Amino acid sequence: MPGNRLALITGASAGLGAEFARQYAAKGWDVALTARRLDRLDTLAREIEEKYKVATITISQDLALAKSVDTILRELKEAGRHVDALVNNAGYGLPGTFLNTSWKDQAAFIRVLYTAPIELVHKVLPGMAERNFGRIINVASLAGYAPGSQGHTLYASVKAGMIKFSESVHAEAQAGGHDIHCTALCPGFTWTEFHDVNGTREMTNESPDWMWMKAGPVVEAGIDAVTKGQPVVVPGAVNKGLATLTKVMPEPLGRLIMQKQSKRFRKTE
Repeated sequence: MPGNRLALITGASAGLGAEFARQYAAKGWDVALTARRLDRLDTLAREIEEKYKVATITISQDLALAKSVDTILRELKEAGRHVDALVNNAGYGLPGTFLNTSWKDQAAFIRVLYTAPIELVHKVLPGMAERNFGRIINVASLAGYAPGSQGHTLYASVKAGMIKFSESVHAEAQAGGHDIHCTALCPGFTWTEFHDVNGTREMTNESPDWMWMKAGPVVEAGIDAVTKGQPVVVPGAVNKGLATLTKVMPEPLGRLIMQKQSKRFRKTE
């Protein structure tokens, strides 16, 4: 409905992104959904409008494109809307080692998972500061706490960067006296399409069930954390335990364990 706050969610066509859209809509927020697959976005938008009676905007855009952020924000401006909450959720895994993947693919990966999310934050922050309200969730990963793995080479480094970036943005907003919260959400294994897309479903299915979480509780933890002004959140008791373990474990031991376990959940060819 007009007058509702608007949440912009990237990667909203499936998985955590779609769940973020549903949960924000359930709280009475209008939602702007962006991803590459417009048919899925439109289907989700119809579901949300019918169930939650809020307004939706769908924007088909590939964040790997250099002007994608400007295009998304321009379409919102043309619709007479501004971003009150931003969920940087779009992402994927890039299988293989750094040696055996192309720079074109690596550059696109960096753009989608790091450059574009940071650009979005940079470009919505001035408006949030002017209105003295903003909520930003950057979907990072438990991988950001762990040593780098063999294969999927940039994944852990990008997610670690998003954690530190979120902490800094949150600290700067608080120092400036603004009602702006920025949170890095750091899930572990989550039941979504993520592992199907990057070709690791068969490997990750060998992991025990207790290591996995459903999308709903993960998203709920993220929204709750950003509402409370918590700069980093690791959802789930198991993931919290693993995150703590990475901090207290001697680094050489952590790297040795990662080296031995990488092939269980990363494509290293």
